Amino acid sequence: MGTDAPVKALLMAFSNDAPAALYTINRLKPEKLCFFLAEPSKQTVETAIQPHVAQMPRRWDWVVTPNPHSFADSYRPLAQTFPDLLRTWDVGPGELVLDLTGATPAMAASMMLVGSGTSSRIVGMAPAAGDPSNKAEAVDLEGQARLWLQSNPWDDMAAAARRDGGDLFNSGTYEAAAALFRMIEVRVSGGQKPLYHALADLADGYGFWERFQYRQAWEKLKGAYKALEMASVWGGPPGLKTVLPAIKANMGFLEKLVLDPNEVKELLALDLLAHVRRRAEMDRDAERALVTLIRALEAFAQYQLFKQHKIKSWDVPVEALPQALQETCRTCHLSDLDGKYKLPLHEQFRALAGLGNQMGQTFLAQWAKMKPLLDAAHQAVLGHGFEPVKAERVHQLYEIVIKVTGVSDTSLPKFPVLNL
Repeated sequence: MGTDAPVKALLMAFSNDAPAALYTINRLKPEKLCFFLAEPSKQTVETAIQPHVAQMPRRWDWVVTPNPHSFADSYRPLAQTFPDLLRTWDVGPGELVLDLTGATPAMAASMMLVGSGTSSRIVGMAPAAGDPSNKAEAVDLEGQARLWLQSNPWDDMAAAARRDGGDLFNSGTYEAAAALFRMIEVRVSGGQKPLYHALADLADGYGFWERFQYRQAWEKLKGAYKALEMASVWGGPPGLKTVLPAIKANMGFLEKLVLDPNEVKELLALDLLAHVRRRAEMDRDAERALVTLIRALEAFAQYQLFKQHKIKSWDVPVEALPQALQETCRTCHLSDLDGKYKLPLHEQFRALAGLGNQMGQTFLAQWAKMKPLLDAAHQAVLGHGFEPVKAERVHQLYEIVIKVTGVSDTSLPKFPVLNL
């Protein structure tokens, strides 16, 4: 007899082939076993199979079909009973094996429909007619030559599901993409598992990035990149090689951001601008895009103040400011929470302009155009008011921010597009 690792659960179609059923049970040693059969076949199970099982399953049950040749009569009792049985047995995705040896066409179709979400392996015994295929194992069963057949339909179904995962990723729903890739991972055969594990890690990584968890994102992307690079060497899905350069560039961006020892990081401002683009173009979420855009504008000012003048906007040494701003800072910007001077957005740029910084001077030159847009943000739902933001406001302010900061589109990180 061939040897297999014990399986978590086995759903076995049975009619009257007791030797084949007994062989499968003794070979697979299921922890949980459910027979799918007609009422008359129960007696055969009890007399010809149960007494000869070498290692009894911990749980044993059956689902009875009133007519094994009717799809409706086969599917209905299985669909109503078996999913609850799996939950009771704590059988997870990929842990179910289907044995179709004794199945009628109606029973087999019912088993595939009900078990497709949990099964990752189909087995069966067939007559040894002609030359065995190279995927079949010859078995001598009570003097009769039989073939042991097994396959995993998910090895072929995975490609379509993988494309769905790529679509989820490209739409920015990274958590759902990771969940789908992990679902595929537990169902496909061993050789394909590393690919889907890496794709899940990749989606997790970009999910961390969207939440500004930069170190976690970097660690996930590093591991995923190595595995995907290896998968591309051995073939991999179409389109995999084309996405690797974008992932590598993103890893480099994250590495610089994570390892930057400065309190104020220039790359954070660039990432915030890229985040604005994704919220506005991918999610059509003008409210969050506008809030992030204003934060990005402030981050650029904070970086310039810190880089050129060692001024922290949240802890300002008043004497370091231009003379014209010092008294205003003392009287208007002292925090009663911690006793520190804190410059708001407009004052940060006024300070830069007074210190001769080009970005600050450009900001003041654009102020007349910018002020109505900032007022709209102030009155927005996520600002301090009750008026939903219009998408064109985001685009208008974005263009002004680009003029003020002098940022080029090529300097912003771009998430890859998964075409798998």
